[in-house]
Amino acid sequence: MEAGGNVYEEALGNNGLAPDGQEVGGVNGPALNGPDVQLEDFVGAHGEYNEEEEERKYFRRKRLGIIKNLLAASIGGMLTYGVFLGLLQMQLILHYDETYREVKYSNLGLQNIDNKMLMGINVTPIVALLYTPLLIRFFGTKWMLFLAVGIYALFVSTNYWERYYTLVPSAVAIGAVIVPLWTSMSNYITRMAQKYYEYANYKMEHVQEQKRAPRGAYNSYIIGFQTVFYGLFYLCFVWAQFPMYFFLRWYLYDMNHTLYNVQHCGTKSHGILTGFNTTVLQKLPRSSELIAVESVLMGVAFLSMLLVLIMCGSAYRPTEEIDLRSIGWGNIFQLPFKHMRDYRLRHLFPFFVYSGFEVLFLCTGFTLNYGVCSIGLEHVAYILTSYGLSSAVCSIFTLSMLWLPRQVPLLAGAFVHAVLSIALFFWEPEARSLAEASMLYLVAALWGLGSSLNKTGLSVLLGMLYEDKQRQDFIFTIYHWWQAMAIFVVYLWSGLPMKAKLSILLATLIAAVLSYLWMERKVVHLIPHRLPKIPKPRHKMRGYRYLEDENSDETDSEREDEGKESDSSEGEAPADQQDQPRRRNRCAYEQALGEEGGDNAG
Repeated sequence: MEAGGNVYEEALGNNGLAPDGQEVGGVNGPALNGPDVQLEDFVGAHGEYNEEEEERKYFRRKRLGIIKNLLAASIGGMLTYGVFLGLLQMQLILHYDETYREVKYSNLGLQNIDNKMLMGINVTPIVALLYTPLLIRFFGTKWMLFLAVGIYALFVSTNYWERYYTLVPSAVAIGAVIVPLWTSMSNYITRMAQKYYEYANYKMEHVQEQKRAPRGAYNSYIIGFQTVFYGLFYLCFVWAQFPMYFFLRWYLYDMNHTLYNVQHCGTKSHGILTGFNTTVLQKLPRSSELIAVESVLMGVAFLSMLLVLIMCGSAYRPTEEIDLRSIGWGNIFQLPFKHMRDYRLRHLFPFFVYSGFEVLFLCTGFTLNYGVCSIGLEHVAYILTSYGLSSAVCSIFTLSMLWLPRQVPLLAGAFVHAVLSIALFFWEPEARSLAEASMLYLVAALWGLGSSLNKTGLSVLLGMLYEDKQRQDFIFTIYHWWQAMAIFVVYLWSGLPMKAKLSILLATLIAAVLSYLWMERKVVHLIPHRLPKIPKPRHKMRGYRYLEDENSDETDSEREDEGKESDSSEGEAPADQQDQPRRRNRCAYEQALGEEGGDNAG
């Protein structure tokens, strides 16, 4: 038999009879030729295909993609800040040394450049509230995150040629994107938690119909995702010390030289390390060695850019991105200010401010006036490493919110910081004494415990209170803007006595705790909060995505049928509404016919 013949002839045998006396054509229906059999095998239903199993595999791949996004964003943020903090620390130490400034750059005025650079980083975020929501809505959450990480990499590249016109503008750019970076990062992590919930519960009706989830449905996922993020991010304080561990420490004088004129440490100190020696380098590093270190840092910064660009998926669907920016740029500008009328957010303002105070106080006030003043500059890396490791590990304690009330992590972190602040208020470590090292490392580790509970608890709390994805970028903008304002205040108070700094810190912490407890009391008593209405998207384009109101593919008969159905379902309309003319525009074809008829009549 030739290929492509009737396949049923093969089943008939040589005698041309069907098996068991059945008639031809009655075995499996009508006879099919070879091409028909191939088409049936291709488009027909397969017995081995399990739709439910394939659906389960599909959403499992989606969930793995969300985990990949979470890890990529967390590691990217950790690498970015590790490079930034490490380079800034190395740069400030080198530029502080008087011999380095004179030999390398003579009359360039590096100290003045450093002061202007720090001013640019700390002062520029003051105006970030005005433009952060606009940038995030314009670029999108992922692309704003990528742009901000790229600007941090730009700051690293400018250190190849240290001049006023390279360092200061890049520092201003860093200050301009601090709030957008943290806002987009917090919004991205929260959205990943919500999307993971949707992919894990894809069979639920509200997920399939893309409706709002029940209140509190996202909470456990937000807690887990924020814990993973901060657990990885706090390692940036460890990676930031690598230039000190592997390069700079070999060039530093010991504490007997650098702390020779230092008299008071800790609570009796004023400003920043009064009496610290102006020469801290035994020998000057070669330019080739500096270029090698900066090249490694630049490579890591570029790697973090690639992680965000390639590994991070979108936070919203394309149509959701369009809807978010289509509410009007004026509304986007106003909505952060309107959200501040919500009493829940207003009561959290002191905690936002304290969140900025405490991390910068640890990195500057405690590390310099307690740590370096007592055990020398060569041990500063160990203090910050203790803080970073403790913060990363202790972030796991935020998972207690899965079983305990959500107030527990925030109040526990506040309690730890309150006890440490009071202890620091009365502690004066001895200058040039390595015997104080173990106590300094312990205080840094305990401060990291409080910081991890504070930062992670606040991010989780905001994700719980504001689950609407249309509001999250506004909420996190307000949060991180207040943090930036607090960092600016810490920059201004650098010349105050240590007791004044600790008093401000402790007073802010007490006000934050009392305000937060008052907010929770209002929430428990169901006092209504005031949220601004998000305007509906106003689309200027017409396409298949936006045909809900005016369907250009709809015929006249379909319109009439829809009108009859709406009249029968809704009942008799009032007389004044019946007299109103229909506001539907005629389709282009009817308009063209009308114009053609008018021309012919003319």
